[in-house]
Amino acid sequence: MSSGAPRGPAKVALFQMTSGIDPLVNAAAIVDAATRAAEAGAAMLFTPEMCGLLDRERARATRHIVTEAENPVLASARKAARDLGIWIDLGSLAILRDDGKWANRGFVIDADGAVAARYDKIHMFDVDLATGETWRESAAYTPGEQVVTVETPVGMLGMAICYDVRFPALFEELGRRRCDAIRIPAAFTVPTGKAHWHLMQRARAVEASAWVIAAAQGGRHEDGRETFGHSLVVDPWGEVALDGGEGTSLGYAVIDPARTDEVRAQLPSLANKREIPRSAP
Repeated sequence: MSSGAPRGPAKVALFQMTSGIDPLVNAAAIVDAATRAAEAGAAMLFTPEMCGLLDRERARATRHIVTEAENPVLASARKAARDLGIWIDLGSLAILRDDGKWANRGFVIDADGAVAARYDKIHMFDVDLATGETWRESAAYTPGEQVVTVETPVGMLGMAICYDVRFPALFEELGRRRCDAIRIPAAFTVPTGKAHWHLMQRARAVEASAWVIAAAQGGRHEDGRETFGHSLVVDPWGEVALDGGEGTSLGYAVIDPARTDEVRAQLPSLANKREIPRSAP
């Protein structure tokens, strides 16, 4: 494992949500999931991207996009983690930054309720799909600039969010840092999910020789959008250990470091990696 210390298997819970436009309702759902996960013996709960608020009507959403100190979902999750003794990964929240801009920010909260890590989504979802769907995440959110890893019950955890999954350079760096697991919470559209969700999550696990933990939004939301679901846990060989299917669910998987060691011994791609020469311009 990354820390060099012996570590046993860790049970994780993935909460597949159909988040709505009221942060207090979403917060209550997360606390309920954390309670059930802790009762089931999970060391860590993972939630999707935008788990605290999913609302594409920006005028309506703006009043709920507040600073970390004012965010009720973050506060509720921190209290739940402390009360229950469970780690909680908030896939992401819409956060008002100190400079007045918005961030799509993920949080890892430890079992004492402290924020162990923050990650601002680097790649913005700016696309025009063949279905007619148009998304301009960069019109509201400012991209992050830092690669983030944090030591957790599942080992060294690398942080990514949704559209990040399509950019190999980020995962190359997480592999270079010898992450044991990578979290990729998401709110994938249905067309892109059907085409690429399983393919890309499995590919990222294989290339980093790491577990991928991808809690997802799933179902039809209050703001009218529809998300793909199928929260995944993928092992370092690319085998699917959990698929959350459609709709709302709470699923479990075991992150086993012995499996990571086995895969890296069989296929030491991280150790064999060489820099690719770049041609002159």
